[in-house]
Amino acid sequence: MMPDLTSQTAILSEMNDRSREVFRRVVEAYLASGDPVGSRTLTRSMTESVSAATIRNVMQDLEYLGLLGSPHTSSGRIPTQIGLRLFVDGLLEVGEVALEDRNRIDATTGGNQSGVTGLLDRVGSALSGITQGASLVLTPKHEAPIKHIEFVSLSADRALVVLVFADSHVENRVFTPPPGQTPSSMREAANFLNALAEGKTLSELRQSVGVEINVRRQEIDRLARELVETGLVLWENAGEQSERLIVRGRANLLDGSSEALDFDRIRQLFDDLERKRDIAEFLELTEQGEGVRIFIGSENKLFSLSGSSLVVSPYMNADRKIIGAVGVIGPTRLNYARIVPIVDYTAQLVGRLISDRSRG
Repeated sequence: MMPDLTSQTAILSEMNDRSREVFRRVVEAYLASGDPVGSRTLTRSMTESVSAATIRNVMQDLEYLGLLGSPHTSSGRIPTQIGLRLFVDGLLEVGEVALEDRNRIDATTGGNQSGVTGLLDRVGSALSGITQGASLVLTPKHEAPIKHIEFVSLSADRALVVLVFADSHVENRVFTPPPGQTPSSMREAANFLNALAEGKTLSELRQSVGVEINVRRQEIDRLARELVETGLVLWENAGEQSERLIVRGRANLLDGSSEALDFDRIRQLFDDLERKRDIAEFLELTEQGEGVRIFIGSENKLFSLSGSSLVVSPYMNADRKIIGAVGVIGPTRLNYARIVPIVDYTAQLVGRLISDRSRG
């Protein structure tokens, strides 16, 4: 179980300057190289002249506190998940976004021809290239008013819904209709929805339909009513049908995995991503306030099997409503000091751009 903020503060306050410096240097060296850090290595970088034996004693104390661990039979130490969390919350020094990184992110904003989705695709690719990790971008739902809805039967168990929005945006979604649907029942359901849809977003339409179904329950037959209810639940579902998750940079994680176990974990991660079972939770991770959040290892509900970390930040529209998120996922030894400001800058930039486009 992870220590809360109060206990983390207590641990830091109990550490003297030497212990704090040893801990910080072990973590920073590990994040830079991924290798266990030995006492002799630290003697060359400490601000005060101390022996390797003294540093070994300090490292043993830090191991006793659960902040460091010894992999295999190595004499070196690496930070534990608790140690990484303590470092990130209490000792991490976050700087400004490097000019080169800022320019690469800014370069994704050129041109309006591909719309928001094209913009976010470019942002995801840039984040992946800059951080050498995998980027994740959760795009916003389309909330323009609806102009027209049409259902098309494809087979006995597959149907297509065509959504035409007032801003000329068109979406086609395949879904499984309730059993027994006929072309006539689908037309009836579409007519029912179109009579209510004008000027309403999907969210608003769902509320209106709920009222209308109760009031006019006798005006539509059972099969059409099931189709209406199922279709709207599908559209409003916060899972795989309503949001789109953009993943860029898979190869960055796979290429950096030298052990079979690591490869299996990363493969499991992307299996989870591609099934999109938990995309709703991805956005929920960001809805506890503004700013960047860091999830390390098993703290991360989405990717606990991968042994990875997620640095994620929400982006907001002009009304300060969270509508999506951007993030970077990689090994737990991410360069947090560099990636945190990059993710923060990117999220703020995306929010501003989407707000500007909505006003335009």
